Amino acid sequence: MKKNTINTSITIAGVTFKNPIIAASGTFGFGREYSKLYDISTLGGFCTKGLTVEPREGNAPPRIAETYMGILNSVGLQNPGIDAFVRDELPFLSRLDTIRIANVAGNTKEEYIEIVKRVSQASLSHCEERNDEAISRKKPIDMIELNISCPNVAAGGMSFGVCPTSVESIVSAVRPYAKLPMIVKLTPNVANIAENARAAENAGADAISLINTIAGMAVNYKTRKPILARGFGGLSGPAVKPIALKMTHDCYKAVKIPIIGMGGITTAEDIMEFMLCGATAVQIGTANFSNPNICFSLVKDLTNILKECNINDVREVIGALEA
Repeated sequence: MKKNTINTSITIAGVTFKNPIIAASGTFGFGREYSKLYDISTLGGFCTKGLTVEPREGNAPPRIAETYMGILNSVGLQNPGIDAFVRDELPFLSRLDTIRIANVAGNTKEEYIEIVKRVSQASLSHCEERNDEAISRKKPIDMIELNISCPNVAAGGMSFGVCPTSVESIVSAVRPYAKLPMIVKLTPNVANIAENARAAENAGADAISLINTIAGMAVNYKTRKPILARGFGGLSGPAVKPIALKMTHDCYKAVKIPIIGMGGITTAEDIMEFMLCGATAVQIGTANFSNPNICFSLVKDLTNILKECNINDVREVIGALEA
């Protein structure tokens, strides 16, 4: 008797992922280091380090502080810039058999437009110009994640994502230049994230991802100073999971576009909970630091939990929360 196979594939904006497990931006670099630990083609996909037009050194140290059930980070979008990315990373990304998502950011609307335009053009032209069929059969970048929610930069970043009007303004401005499906990454540091989700959808987002980190700080009572050099940073890890679940559920009720949920995921059970709340896929972030093999393990763990629950298709779980 033939055993039932478990379908773990999901589709977002016409892009098919092998499974709903995506490594989050800022925790996976450009995939090179993790590819030395395991076959990252087993993942549904991964998001690159946040990219800007010009190289960024990031914030001054200290810029990481451990806290209960999570970490505070104030890295500040350190990255090599778009020119170095195209030159040094696209050839490597072209060879990966997984979905590659370029996370992009900027200080101004013009910078967002420029980085989205450059990533789109570079990905498409790289694919067309390669002669090696094994390389050119796929674009090196499949999707763009528009980061309008980073709390760790002085300008741009979260300032574009704090209210529906600014969300709609930046997404509308960028949309004509995005030649790849576009995910908009939302901040939880707002009064009503569902309203921002609707604004992103109305402005042309193909999907949304949430939540980014929650603004917080750590202090040293002996020195009477903040631990992070910038004073505050973004809290991530298991501590934020209940907030992330509720916000995912709120957005699922508010929009029709797919949602990528994130925030404190460390187990396959966590993934099931996010999908029940309406996430089509999930991103794994902070857990990569404590266990570099976590994403690889979760692929197998998710399949096992689906078998235990007699679920043959992971898509059956999406939005199935009984409230």
